[in-house]
Amino acid sequence: MAEVIVVGGGVGGMVAALLLARDGHQVRLHEKLPRLGGKLAEHRRDGFTFSLGPSLLTLPSIFEVLGVKLDLVEPSELCRYRFPDGTVLSARRDPARMAAEVDRLAPGEGRAWLAFHQWARGCWEASQRTFFTGPLTRPPSGAALSDLLAVAPGRTLDGLARRFFRDPRLHRYVGRYATYAGSSPYRAPAALGCVPAIEHDHGGWYVPGGLPRLADALAGQLASAGVEVAVGSEVTAVLADSGRVRGVRPAGSGRVRGVRLADGETVCADVVVVNADAAELYGRLLPDRRRLRRISRLGLSSSVFLLLAGVEGTTEGLPHHSIVFSGDYGREFADIFDRRRPPEDPTVYIGCSSVDDPSQAPPGAENQVLLVNVPARDPGRWPMSPEAYRDLVLERLAARGHDLAGRLRFVEMFTPADLRDRYGAWGGAVYGTPYRGALAPFLRPGNRGPRRGLYLVGGSAHPGGGLPLVAMGGHIVASLVKEDFPR
Repeated sequence: MAEVIVVGGGVGGMVAALLLARDGHQVRLHEKLPRLGGKLAEHRRDGFTFSLGPSLLTLPSIFEVLGVKLDLVEPSELCRYRFPDGTVLSARRDPARMAAEVDRLAPGEGRAWLAFHQWARGCWEASQRTFFTGPLTRPPSGAALSDLLAVAPGRTLDGLARRFFRDPRLHRYVGRYATYAGSSPYRAPAALGCVPAIEHDHGGWYVPGGLPRLADALAGQLASAGVEVAVGSEVTAVLADSGRVRGVRPAGSGRVRGVRLADGETVCADVVVVNADAAELYGRLLPDRRRLRRISRLGLSSSVFLLLAGVEGTTEGLPHHSIVFSGDYGREFADIFDRRRPPEDPTVYIGCSSVDDPSQAPPGAENQVLLVNVPARDPGRWPMSPEAYRDLVLERLAARGHDLAGRLRFVEMFTPADLRDRYGAWGGAVYGTPYRGALAPFLRPGNRGPRRGLYLVGGSAHPGGGLPLVAMGGHIVASLVKEDFPR
């Protein structure tokens, strides 16, 4: 039995802690915030509830096998896409219905969507046999050369869209999946095109009461498994042997000894699982300039600018999830990743959970979360103030038919600075580093750290961000501990 400390109570850390406790290890989890869940958080005001993090649950079976019981609601549309010319694509889960919707938007392209969906299935199946089976340093036993070809190596997500579709509106629809990983469709690998197989074959779900109820359910499982949870408990350092021999520190030498807390207490452990941004680990908790430089060369994923709007009245026909596209998609991503400024003409995600859950807003009102992808950068360095950018976003939405003028009870902002300060995310990057280039998935920080007994889990480490992937990361870390510290 190993003494285990988990640093950070995000979903990845919670899953790792739960599995390690069930394997018989003594586990203690430290979370600096007053509640568990990490980015799976919410904000309440005047009877309104807003999700600050994920608004959609995919692959719920990953959590069901952990014993998490949730009543799930499936919205009638996966998402509604509104294009600059005013046309609309209603994404339906059933592939045949989806193909019909695509044909309605772009006659003749429905068959192409079915081919695209079939490709996505093959890509997803290949990824399950390879990328998601464990750490990238261990060759997957069930992999074949065909799995490499199935993910369209060397092709970008935008290139994949152009391979299947002629209509430029469908290029934008496919390109949107890059933003699920904080990346640009013009640089992200085509493998991100596997997402439609997940959404259309397994569904996109909502948890009544808000997705943070998933974190509450996981917390209940931690208690049942005997995990000792300390909230409001910040870890300021990971303690480890240097591993130096005559002034030389061989790669991977040394071992962890425990952690130091903000109050100065030292807690010993055989295993430390860090559920924090990898740059935070190597920049502050266990300084390592070489690894920090390696991460910095990869760049930062995008961040988000959230407007939490308490809206008077209800909007006829408003779906749970919708996207209002910008007029120039290429310029938008150049603003984010090249010019590093908020897009002058942003694409806006509109989430309205009160459509399916009246508990999220007072009677006769709506809770609307308006999300814009922006650079991971301090808003103090933007060319305009956050308040001015808030007004710009609302004006752009009004010009495209979503006018909230005269209906706003209040609007609160959540900026990259909030992400940085609350979660230790460098620059406010949501996913650590972006997927940029064919090898990007293999360049992210791995799950084993540079000291024996040190492991990483969360959106900035393998296999990536998003609820299903960080949960998979928790499974991978638990398997590595089991391998490295057999009972």
